[in-house]
Amino acid sequence: MKIGILTSGGDVPGLNACIKAIVEGAEKNGWQSVGIKRGWKGLFDYNPDGSETENNLLSTPLNSSDLRGIENIGGTILHTSRFNPVQIGEEFLPPFLKGNVPPSKFKKGTFDCTDHVLNVLEDMEIDVLIPIGGDGSLRFAAHLSKQKFPVISIPKTMDNDVNGTDYCIGFSTCVTRCVDSINKIKTTAASHERIAIIELFGRHSGEPALLSGHIAAADRVLIPEVPVNLDHFSDLIISDRKKNSDNYAIAVVAEGVKVKGGENIYLGLKDHYGNDKLGGIGDIIYNHLRSNHSASVLTQPLAYLLRSGEPDALDKLIAKNFGMLAIQLIEQKTYGKMTAIIDGNYEVIGNDSVLME
Repeated sequence: MKIGILTSGGDVPGLNACIKAIVEGAEKNGWQSVGIKRGWKGLFDYNPDGSETENNLLSTPLNSSDLRGIENIGGTILHTSRFNPVQIGEEFLPPFLKGNVPPSKFKKGTFDCTDHVLNVLEDMEIDVLIPIGGDGSLRFAAHLSKQKFPVISIPKTMDNDVNGTDYCIGFSTCVTRCVDSINKIKTTAASHERIAIIELFGRHSGEPALLSGHIAAADRVLIPEVPVNLDHFSDLIISDRKKNSDNYAIAVVAEGVKVKGGENIYLGLKDHYGNDKLGGIGDIIYNHLRSNHSASVLTQPLAYLLRSGEPDALDKLIAKNFGMLAIQLIEQKTYGKMTAIIDGNYEVIGNDSVLME
């Protein structure tokens, strides 16, 4: 038995702990583990008819003896990328795939490389694939399951918004970092008697912002699920500042917040694969408060600080247990599943659940 492991999408603390648990469980069963580099892109870049030397750079054998202590390290030793093999722009197709892949039915003007990925998995002699990813990454995992390839998915994302599970790897550490940062910024806001606008992750889900703001006793929290009326919000946060004897106020804002009647705010930047980057709602609120209310304001995006560094105890525990649960599913020859926590219990659900809205 040969198990392929990949991490896809944004990195979060806890990924390495999950990788280690899978590898240790595989070894106890006498199975091999191979790490696929750069997530789905590692499979996409692999050329079955190409150079063995180049293909070998896209994966690495994994042995528990080499992984001692990685559970305490943030990020992912397998590296990652934001990449969707069913929606590839022509400019991103390598020469060996041009003219050899069909148009995508998921996004006009792109190409579907599913068959290529399946050919690569066969060429690499991988029997079971364990992708660790967020909503987008696991959608492709569910797509592979529909093609009858053995897949066991593990959810991770700081937004905690993968459908079908109450918890995703990385969420606890994200909230812990948010609370710590908010409390630190309070000292500067208080010293200068300002309104602090703190922007953090949360594309579609307001859970990280809501929970962090609640724990850190922020005055206001803005979430993607509720568009903001800038004038109404400004009146509220200015009133909060006046009521505070130290003459400051704190607002926590998720990056996916929309102005009422408007659309998502983007930085005007795209990643290497054409994906737009959210961000900038904090600056819009900052400018509105200054221009329309002459308020004294500071703004601080927390951004990648929330992704970096050692996972907290809860994320180490859940990452390890999700990895062990994936191995148990392989022992039972039960595929097409995703590990989950539901109502406080470890569960497994169908990969298709991630596709449901």
